Amino acid sequence: MADDIALRDIVAVSVLDGYRLRIRFDDGVEGDVDIADLVPFTGVFEPVKSRQHFAAVRVHPELGTIYWPSGADLDPDVLYSRITGKPIGTRAGTQSADLPEHQARSEGREG
Repeated sequence: MADDIALRDIVAVSVLDGYRLRIRFDDGVEGDVDIADLVPFTGVFEPVKSRQHFAAVRVHPELGTIYWPSGADLDPDVLYSRITGKPIGTRAGTQSADLPEHQARSEGREG
């Protein structure tokens, strides 16, 4: 599998100031992401606007992504792309915008 389309799991997350998180992936890549730039804090993300709820972010060990107690989560490929500046890859003709990689993993439909 080519490096730009490999599945990457989040292995650690730390809460920073504002709505920023420091995220580390299983390949050692680490960086900061401002979640306010990614989500509008409406719908499933509305509770995340609360600093207390935002600080409750965790790594989901089975999906390899981050999530909050309210059920909100983010595609690890999007976060990896934000941190590295690399485009989101595709697998088996399916763009990750059509089927998030963590969803493919959770449904057992990996490449």
